[in-house]
Amino acid sequence: MAIAAEDFRYVTELVRDQSAIVLEAGKEYLVETRLGPVATQVGLPSIAALVADLRLRKTPGLVQKVIDAMTTNETSFFRDVSPFEHLKKRVFPDLIAKRKNEKRLSIWCAAASTGQETYSMLMLLKENFPELASWNVQYLATDISTQVLAKAREGAYTQLEVNRGLPAPLLIKYFKKRGLEWQVDESLRSMVTWREFNLAAKTWAPMGSFDLIMLRNVMIYFDLPTKRGILANMRRFLRPDGYLFLGTAETTISVDDSFSSDSFHTACYRLKAA
Repeated sequence: MAIAAEDFRYVTELVRDQSAIVLEAGKEYLVETRLGPVATQVGLPSIAALVADLRLRKTPGLVQKVIDAMTTNETSFFRDVSPFEHLKKRVFPDLIAKRKNEKRLSIWCAAASTGQETYSMLMLLKENFPELASWNVQYLATDISTQVLAKAREGAYTQLEVNRGLPAPLLIKYFKKRGLEWQVDESLRSMVTWREFNLAAKTWAPMGSFDLIMLRNVMIYFDLPTKRGILANMRRFLRPDGYLFLGTAETTISVDDSFSSDSFHTACYRLKAA
């Protein structure tokens, strides 16, 4: 299902408008690979027919399917390792000491994808900070894709997915075999509030303030103005002494000078006022 040049332009504009994801020239193969199955799923004979339907009706359900398909959701348990070590050795001990009187922590995973990062974080907390059992720990996980959020909420993963980064002792302790898949225990799943959220939206609804925001491996898909807008919004939701994590290939340098590095090695940042 090769895509015509004018159809590719339409898809890139639609995806950018709906999600701020930039699809540059040369990504035609990616659009073809991901939208071909969508066309088949909705009973259309080709990508050309899919785009024609989008142009004619722009049905919200079909637009969402296209956005879901074009969103990159590469993730794994304890991805990159070092950020989780920094969380264990530096970030959580610091936050626990500072919040010992209020006994409350608020964490936001802002690009949750299929949930591996969220569940990795919760297992890290359970394994290393038992004192939090008596605290009010609030965990919000968001993503633009309704499809990946459904998978994350269910918390069921294939053998290949759990083999990617998940230590065997944690698999046995926090997962249950369910047919050919492993499902996260209800004790962890019940801790998370899952919500659809578009980081590239111009205005964000109030969500409270957060001690820790994980914004890893998503900024690389946005242009500079979008990155600046997202970080400006993040400043409103991050507590003055809180922590912001980006992906290892991402930085606030030359994007938003309100942040300073807590650890370049782990792409961990704090507000300069802190």
